[in-house]
Amino acid sequence: MGIVQDKLSSVLSDNWWKLLLRGLIAIAFGVLTFMQPGISLASLVLVFGAYALVDGVLAIWTAIAGRNQIEHWVVLLLGGLCGIGIGILTFMVPGITAIVLEIYIAFWAMVVGVLGIVAGVRLRKEISGEWALVLSGILAVAFGVFIIARPIAGALSILSILATFAILYGILLSMVAFKVRGLGKTLAQA
Repeated sequence: MGIVQDKLSSVLSDNWWKLLLRGLIAIAFGVLTFMQPGISLASLVLVFGAYALVDGVLAIWTAIAGRNQIEHWVVLLLGGLCGIGIGILTFMVPGITAIVLEIYIAFWAMVVGVLGIVAGVRLRKEISGEWALVLSGILAVAFGVFIIARPIAGALSILSILATFAILYGILLSMVAFKVRGLGKTLAQA
């Protein structure tokens, strides 16, 4: 096991509950979106902005908590900054059009997805469930590409796609959280 992987594993295992919280928030966001099919674009903007902001804060918190343990903590920080930036931008421009919102969502999903794939590849020798992190990254990238490819789909039609993505992404993040939680015990024994 390399030093970088050791430290990344340690940071994730110490902060497993933040991954779980991110997953549960994503699932709640998806379920709320499915339960309110008549939600207006303005509500979607506010709910998405709040979700991106909270997810970004939790990602940055994890990165800062691990900055002394891992050399590449900036990768985690970038994902969080992206989420906060998109969340703030969404709140600053509440009259946003459906196409611009779709582009925000697609950009955020692709960046978070690539960073998830990178983290999963780095952890492939550390945890047995790294495939869930890589799969969540692939899912996020695919979701972003799909949204970019179909920008005229309309604001309300994106709701079911966004809700499905959020629930699947949340489930995968939650699975990773429980996998890295057990990793802390393994590292402590080594």
